[in-house]
Amino acid sequence: MKKLLLLIGITTFAFSNEVIDKYLKELEAQVKAQEPDFKGFSAKRGKEIFFSTHIGKRGKEISCASCHTKDLTKPGENIFTGKKIEPLSPKVNPKRLTDLKKVKKWLRRNFKDVYKRDGTPKEKGDVLMFILEN
Repeated sequence: MKKLLLLIGITTFAFSNEVIDKYLKELEAQVKAQEPDFKGFSAKRGKEIFFSTHIGKRGKEISCASCHTKDLTKPGENIFTGKKIEPLSPKVNPKRLTDLKKVKKWLRRNFKDVYKRDGTPKEKGDVLMFILEN
């Protein structure tokens, strides 16, 4: 039984990488159309985006870490609703980043909550790289 669970976990994580790799390629094509010299997404830039604070859509200073915490391997909590949030890191939460529709939905929603705008393809790619590294 343990071998089966391990195999399921590995398969899920491998699928996650395929889903996100494909999405990152789409985002990269969009960025290169605007920035031909684009050299790739950066987890360092993604970290800066994730931790930078802004006056969010509800007029409160927030960052992505306000809800997802500074440690992506730990559960978070929505600071407005109190709703519990599973860890963002796919290393401890294999369900993360496996459903492209959900990834797009939450990137869009969270950028609007924190930045009051859509994220650019470059910002989305950078944030995803940061999440994948944590």
